[in-house]
Amino acid sequence: MDSLSLLVPRARPSLPLPLPLRAAAPATSSARAAAPAPRRWRQRARLSSPVSAVAAEAPSVPSPFGGEEKEKEEGQFDWLDQWYPLAPVCDLDPGAPHGKTVLGLRVVAWYDRAVDEWRVFDDACPHRLAPLSEGRIDDKGRLQCVYHGWCFDGRGACQFIPQAPALGPPVHKNSKACVASYPSVVRNNILWFYPRADEEHRDVLQRKRPPFIPEIDDPSFVTVYGVRDLPYGYDVLVENLMDPAHVPYAHKGLMGKLRKKEDPGRVEFDIEGGGPVKMKIEEANIAGFLSEQDNSGYFRYVAPCTFYGSPLPKEEKGEKKKKPPQFMLVFMCVPVSPGKSRVIWAFPRNVGVWLDKVIPRWYYHIGQNAILDSDIYLLHIEERNFAAAGVENWQKAVYVPTSSDNMVIAFRNWFRKHCKSQVGWAAPTIGQLPETPTKDKLMERYWSHVAQCRSCSAALKTMKALEVALQVASVAVVGFLAVAKGTLVTSVVQRAAVVSLAVLCFAASRWLASFIEKNFYFQDYVHAYK
Repeated sequence: MDSLSLLVPRARPSLPLPLPLRAAAPATSSARAAAPAPRRWRQRARLSSPVSAVAAEAPSVPSPFGGEEKEKEEGQFDWLDQWYPLAPVCDLDPGAPHGKTVLGLRVVAWYDRAVDEWRVFDDACPHRLAPLSEGRIDDKGRLQCVYHGWCFDGRGACQFIPQAPALGPPVHKNSKACVASYPSVVRNNILWFYPRADEEHRDVLQRKRPPFIPEIDDPSFVTVYGVRDLPYGYDVLVENLMDPAHVPYAHKGLMGKLRKKEDPGRVEFDIEGGGPVKMKIEEANIAGFLSEQDNSGYFRYVAPCTFYGSPLPKEEKGEKKKKPPQFMLVFMCVPVSPGKSRVIWAFPRNVGVWLDKVIPRWYYHIGQNAILDSDIYLLHIEERNFAAAGVENWQKAVYVPTSSDNMVIAFRNWFRKHCKSQVGWAAPTIGQLPETPTKDKLMERYWSHVAQCRSCSAALKTMKALEVALQVASVAVVGFLAVAKGTLVTSVVQRAAVVSLAVLCFAASRWLASFIEKNFYFQDYVHAYK
């Protein structure tokens, strides 16, 4: 899907894997304490994903992910015993709550000024189940429900009920007035949460941590973050990211032309430059797998969310100790609900670092969103074709004869073997895919990205203000010409200059309006004309 890195040479970095308990590194923030005996109004049920996967068995070797994972290697994957990313911290406004859906569970993230940490709660006020994500942070730094004004501290305990008499019984101290508070942590500048709020899981960080990419925290690197909600499911998102062969075709016109690799015996070449992609699957187990790619890089899948690596050559032994140029792709794939997913990306690099000082983040997002747009419709329909084929018939329905599909097959093996081709939803979900909307809604950018991105939101606000200013300027110039005719503007040349200025301002406003629509709201991608 996203392959900006295919043109950047670099050496393969050595990345640590998630750490076992006794070797765990310090996290950016401590685990959150669960609220005391909160009322859990939402039952947790695991419903099936409508998309299936059955593929040839990938080799299984001892897990490199730590002792606990080794013991469960052949067992069922526990979707609720995992950390899930919510958003890059740079896209979270500390002055407001942020609602997200993960695993079918509606949660709200907010910044607790009392301890300078992010909190994650159930997105429902215990009073009447109104969404807390529509609330505000009050003057005391508490999360306030704006339906009736109930206020909650960082533990989820209710601190104030305006309707309760001050001299009456302390009803706000009742356990039913509490909100479930989930363990959460900031790691690699991304907010993660653990989807169990029970007391026994309050210290989960001592046992299990989110994946960690050291390059992201390396001061010699810069990292571009982004997030986008997508109208297709988690498993389709993951397998699409694991499929480099689609890049020159699905994203034609968006990427630089790829250099053709040698393929002995080939007599037919296409203009897109596609060719064989050799990849070998290693270390396949319940925790994920590693894919080595024919001396041109590697990728690792850390179940269930993290997929990272580089398609660039490895660092050869004996090279100089000076750190070579590096560029990485890091994706977090979040299951939202059936037929919906979210991708959070982070692209750390130590080359062209100075560019980030002059190029704003929203400018990168224009190209990255275009890449996502270019295969949204394909994947949305593909998911429905998978569902029609049946949950047990993925391998029979598809034809995957080349090594280019090895990562996809490895993921489908993992999904079938350890998850029974189902996402373990944390809350009840509708068990069928939503209907296919028109392309302008399917590929819309505002709610799926811009509204969640502080950089793009700020750029959009500025551009809209500039558009209005240009329109006002064009009208003002014409008005000036009418008023000043025969006095200040006396010559033909002066009148022509004033008219030209008015036309230029109007044309600039129209161009800016078109730019805003295409890059912040909707732009169709027609493959036939690329």
